Order: sequence, then structure tokens, then C-alpha cells
Amino acid sequence: MSETRDLPVLVGVDGSDSATEAVRWAAREAARRGAPLVLVSVWTPVPPGVPHAAMLGSYEDALIAQGTQWLDDAAAAAAQEAPDVPVTTRLAIGSVAGQLVGRSATAGLVVLGSRGLGGFTGLLVGSIAVAVATHGHCPVVVVRGQGAASAQEGPVVVGVDGSPTSREAIRFAFDAAALRGAPLVAVHAWRDAPAPALGRRESPDQAVQDQSVQDQSVQDQAVQDQAVQEHGAQALDRWLADARADHPDVRVERVVAPDGPTAALLDRAEGARLVVVGSRGRGGFRGLLLGSTSQALIYHAPCPVAVVPPAE
Repeated sequence: MSETRDLPVLVGVDGSDSATEAVRWAAREAARRGAPLVLVSVWTPVPPGVPHAAMLGSYEDALIAQGTQWLDDAAAAAAQEAPDVPVTTRLAIGSVAGQLVGRSATAGLVVLGSRGLGGFTGLLVGSIAVAVATHGHCPVVVVRGQGAASAQEGPVVVGVDGSPTSREAIRFAFDAAALRGAPLVAVHAWRDAPAPALGRRESPDQAVQDQSVQDQSVQDQAVQDQAVQEHGAQALDRWLADARADHPDVRVERVVAPDGPTAALLDRAEGARLVVVGSRGRGGFRGLLLGSTSQALIYHAPCPVAVVPPAE
């Protein structure tokens, strides 16, 4: 993020309360970065093939007027939150996701609300936020939870798995923590292996034998878990080393969790001011779809979520 900190912070605006909260969050972020703020509202024209499309000019005029009003209201909210941040408004035509993805190529950050106009979470998160996070050229923040109201509290949390996008997420998270004077919680999760199934007990001798096998399995599993925990801690130190050297003043808490990454990050996101993940985990194909952990956090995290793409 260091080399893109002065690039604009771009916000999608649709007149919803959630979008206004995203604008306020983005204004504070732009102030921290010393970056300008760009507010974008998109309207979609009626396709020419629709019956009587030529007669719907007044409808499109209404869409333009509505978008302009949304932008004016958003600019006022941004000025109230961060009066020294320069604000530009853009009324664009076309697909919302397409416009935001295209404009992300010249932005340092794209910020979206978690609910669209009318409160349909799935409408915005499913069709726009996930699309922009999957195909965008810069990090995308979906403002969830208390948004700007919680921006002064809690650590920055980052998910770490050693993948290329995870390395970019680490850099972004350290920069975000440094800008906020916040501690960083780095979470590496590994999933427990299922316990071995026991055979059916057919006699007292067999029961004793089965119990002995079970006890030995528990001991073996404990030894294996300890080895995995130690290996995970060592790997986490290696993955964090470069960013820690760049940000020696950021206090870091390492967490190696015997859990799946989604559960571990959702647990640590409670009380956080931001949770950061890569757009795809280890072995993923970013162009295909967004990673399952990233999607789960976009839908369910109790705080703003940053999804960071791999370096281009």
C-alpha cells in the first residue's frame, strides 16, 4: 500500500445508509493516507431492444437526477467526516460492477457498503462487492459492522497462509495498522484431522484393545497437533518477517489456530477495526472466483473487510 497511498480512495454510492457509512469510512481512510476521495454513482440505461425504450427518456432523466442527488449527499457526508480531504464526484453510465472494476485500475482502494438501497444484502454483496473484489486491480474494502464509528478501536487482523495473495494482504495490513497506530493480529489457521473411527466392540477383550488403540490415537494426535502448531508458528514468523522489518513500531500478536481459516478469522474479527485477507488462498485461481474465506468474511464479518488482490 505504501506506493499507492496517494492514489484516490474510490467509493461506490447508491443512496443507501450502508453506502453513506462506506463514504464516511472512506473519508477517514483518505485523510489517513493523504489521498483524494472519488465518489462514483452508476446508472444503467434502458437497453435499445426493450419495447418502447425510446419513450423512456424521462425515466433515464430521473435516474440521472437521482444519482446526482446521491453524490451531493455523499459529498456532504464526506466533508463532515474529513473536511480537509478533496472530494470529486463522478456520475457514470453502464454496469455498476464493470465501472468500479475499470476505475479500480487507477485507485489505491475501492470502498463499498455491505447493503444496497432497500436493504437487500445479497444484491450488493453478491453481484457487486464479490465481483469487484474478484476482478478489481486494487484492494477492496466492504464496510460492515459499525464502520466509521468503530474506526478508532481494536486491532487490524490479517489472515496468513503463505500464498501470494496472503503476502500482499500482510503488506496491506501492516500499512493499515501503522496508519492507525493499531496493533496487528496475524492469524494462521490449520484444520484438525478427524479422529480415527473405532471398530465395533464384540467382546470384553476387544473392548480393552479398542480402548488402548483409542488412547494411543489420542496421544499420537496430541503429538501431531503440537508439531503442527510449532511448524505453523515458525512459518508465520517467516511470512511476517519482511513486513515486520518495514514496520518495527507495529506491535504484532501471532495466532496459530487449530481451526478452519473462516472460523478463526471471524472469531478474531470481533472487536477489530479491520480484517484483511487475500482474494484467493493457497492454490486458488483469482480469475475464476473469490476465495471461500474472503466471501464468508464479506457476508458475515462484524467489522470492515479488506480483500487484497495479488501483485500485478
